[in-house]
Amino acid sequence: MDKKYFVLKLIPPRPDFASTMTDVERSIMHQHIAYWKPFLDTGKLLVYGPVLDPAGTFGLGIVCVENEAEARALLSNDPALSINTFEIFPMLAVVKQ
Repeated sequence: MDKKYFVLKLIPPRPDFASTMTDVERSIMHQHIAYWKPFLDTGKLLVYGPVLDPAGTFGLGIVCVENEAEARALLSNDPALSINTFEIFPMLAVVKQ
């Protein structure tokens, strides 16, 4: 079965979240980074990080998985869900090197 690619968008609780995180929020975001690291190592997560949108920084990740259910399962265990929300979008096509 061909793998599917999905864009994951992490939506913070406020536009200036990246510069105004509390200590508790910062701790959760460090847990978020640690949570995704093994998926980066195995190739399920291709890239992730903050996007410096002038309207407000948000997080972006691209996963390569069997189906949307697997992408949602990965998201469901992310510690960042306790303070952020996510949107998920399937990619129509992927051009790779």
